[in-house]
Amino acid sequence: NWNSATLIANIDRFILEHGYGCDAELVPGDTMPTSTSMIEKGEPDIAPELWSNSLKDALEKGVAEKRLRVAGKSLVDGGEEGFWVPQYLVDKDPSLATIQGVIANAKLFEHPEDPDRSAFMGCPAGWNCQITGTNLFRALKLEEAGFDQVDPGSGAALSGAIARAYEREKPWFGYYWAPTAVLGKYKMVKVDFGSGIDNEHYEQCISQAECENPRPTMYPPSLVNTVTTEAFASKAPQAYEYLTKRAFKNAEMNEFLAWMEENQADGDIAMEHFLRNYESSWRPWVSESAADKVKQALENL
Repeated sequence: NWNSATLIANIDRFILEHGYGCDAELVPGDTMPTSTSMIEKGEPDIAPELWSNSLKDALEKGVAEKRLRVAGKSLVDGGEEGFWVPQYLVDKDPSLATIQGVIANAKLFEHPEDPDRSAFMGCPAGWNCQITGTNLFRALKLEEAGFDQVDPGSGAALSGAIARAYEREKPWFGYYWAPTAVLGKYKMVKVDFGSGIDNEHYEQCISQAECENPRPTMYPPSLVNTVTTEAFASKAPQAYEYLTKRAFKNAEMNEFLAWMEENQADGDIAMEHFLRNYESSWRPWVSESAADKVKQALENL
């Protein structure tokens, strides 16, 4: 029920149906209910884009019990989170690609309500990223540097704030994630904290509501996998092999999501756009005969 998963699911349906002769049906889902149903009921057969960090233990247990199989990564570079500034700011001052540069130029980032403070656009209240964002805000001592964390109120308002800044070429500093249409449409630079990634500290402190002494760490990439039931992988080895090869890079997916938004395209229309215009991307995923059948099916649409 989110656009990148919808696009991938539609691509899988078309390729499995026309390239491999499968009877493929789309079922709406979400991370937790889909994975739980696959483990307990053996259906659906495929979760094309499962953000695995939030259900790591259940997934590992499902694989160990021979109920599930991880086919591979849907997103090669994983889901991406970070604190971002617009590319045009970094073009003018390369130091703004670092947290030290942002802090040194705090006055650039005007607070909407308090002229004496600077604005860091945080995650909407109630979202998981509000915990990590707040802990990193504390770890980086941004309040002492003059920043207040501004709650955008909603995901739409957060993306709208980036769009407004971009249209006026104004400074903006805040949290965002990929793959998203926003990062496909607006070129942003992930601010380097100079800390590298401390996975252990991120899991044990930064991602926990009770984190007493947060330290700076970049966000680790989120594992985003294609997961199938063991029954499906066993009975349809050629179809399963396709799923082991089908993967996207974040930058590509950002562009596809931006195209979907600009063209108000659903997953079915976006799938057709992708298969018609990006053959060099999908052809290596399938056998020669499957590729020919997919092309023939596209011509018949």
